[in-house]
Amino acid sequence: MTTDEKIPVLAIVGPTASGKTALGVSLAEYYNGEVVSVDSMQIYKGMDIATAKPTLEEMKNVPHHLIGFLDMNDSFSVADYVKLAGDVIRDIHKRNKLSIIVGGTGLYVSSLLENIRFSESHTNPKLRNELMAFANENGANALHEKLRSIDPEAAEGIHPNNIVRVVRALEVCIDTGEKFSIHKAKSKLVETPYKSCIIGLNYANRDDLYDRINIRVDKMVEMGLVDEAYQVWKNGGMKTASNAIGYKELIPYFEKKSELDACIDEIKHQTRHYAKRQLTWFRKNEHISWIILDKTDNLKKIQEKSLKVIAKSKIL
Repeated sequence: MTTDEKIPVLAIVGPTASGKTALGVSLAEYYNGEVVSVDSMQIYKGMDIATAKPTLEEMKNVPHHLIGFLDMNDSFSVADYVKLAGDVIRDIHKRNKLSIIVGGTGLYVSSLLENIRFSESHTNPKLRNELMAFANENGANALHEKLRSIDPEAAEGIHPNNIVRVVRALEVCIDTGEKFSIHKAKSKLVETPYKSCIIGLNYANRDDLYDRINIRVDKMVEMGLVDEAYQVWKNGGMKTASNAIGYKELIPYFEKKSELDACIDEIKHQTRHYAKRQLTWFRKNEHISWIILDKTDNLKKIQEKSLKVIAKSKIL
């Protein structure tokens, strides 16, 4: 496949609260494009405020895909995402529009753009259940150390709290006798059908980003985050929602074990840590062109910088 035959894809990535949604919509308007969400939590119905789903006002009539389409208790994997996003991108391309993927789930971004192939042949439900039981009894760190002892390279790339991915890696290692890192490398051998330009947003001063995060959480509370989280908790949706910051931190309040202000502070604390982990992931990607923001930047300036990066990439 030649470069001219590949589908152009623009990606806007970065930590939470860095302004990805606004830039994605702005560039979609400029290029007559459509936004494809690349967020592992925005896919679920009923999890709107905590996952910072764009509002209708923020979308500005730009079509958005892969947001709020899945029931909260349905399972969903990165392989599912790559397939669905690929279908959406091909449809957008057939209509002579530009796909703009926007979000902060680094694994989804790299898996999609690098066209990583996921084999479902190595699934062992019994082993998976045993590993989940081990994690429940011994904790996430113990499970992660088990992976590190078998495949240090895979363990280095997976956060201990991401139990689902740690279990998947261990499942492949144990069931196939092959390291997950080797399996992953083999999955990259198929050429990607995309020619991509990845723009990353970040702040020169980390405190500026953290201030934005704190303000965003306060705004979420004003929008009804506590009520939304209560409904999820009350209706037994915490199995999925526990992976989204903004829900589990409020459980002590619902159980009358903590004051609301303390729980909100914990949401801010966990969100800042999440942003740090996102940046750690994205910084490993040498293909990202970073736009460094500061308090004097505005959307127009960011768009101007983005247009220069896109022109230089020659994907269009």
